[in-house]
Amino acid sequence: MGCSASSAGKSSGLVRGSTLENSGMSDSKNLRIKLVLLGDSGVGKSCIVLRFVRGQFDPSSKVTVGASFLSQTIALQDSTTVKFEIWDTAGQERYASLAPLYYRGASAAVIVYDITCMETFHKAQFWVKELQKHGNPNIVMALVGNKADLEESRSVGHDVAQAYADANGMFLIETSAKTADNINQLFEEIAKRLPRTTPLQT
Repeated sequence: MGCSASSAGKSSGLVRGSTLENSGMSDSKNLRIKLVLLGDSGVGKSCIVLRFVRGQFDPSSKVTVGASFLSQTIALQDSTTVKFEIWDTAGQERYASLAPLYYRGASAAVIVYDITCMETFHKAQFWVKELQKHGNPNIVMALVGNKADLEESRSVGHDVAQAYADANGMFLIETSAKTADNINQLFEEIAKRLPRTTPLQT
């Protein structure tokens, strides 16, 4: 199960075409960033987004179908503002072929796994390879071990994930959408790593 990111005024479902592209330029102090979340079904991608955007957690909400879209703006200490345009993709295998529609042109990617399930870590590695082959060559990638509140059920060692992140030019952070642990820090760290001009991606 995931946390639905759909609401009135927000788009969800299968979206195709130019609406998936960034539609403008950013200046050095006001960045507009296309960010995509990738990962297996049930790892908590939608829960992470909802916690970040609305400060909410709903473990009983529906699984994402296709993709959902939300946005959130944060301000950094250097007065830079970053507007994240977030595409939360479905994790089910039948939607995998649609993922390039959402990560094409993305300036940042959050690849999520569940620390209690090794299979989801392997799926995260698949998405990292896909982005390395087909994504923006300058994309900022974050490897996120979600459900850190379930430490007693951990299957993916922190050291293992850290070594993988280091080997692939990513940063690792462990989060809990349930408790909000490290959720804001995740997006702040991405924002700090972005180039200070973000051109239109095609």
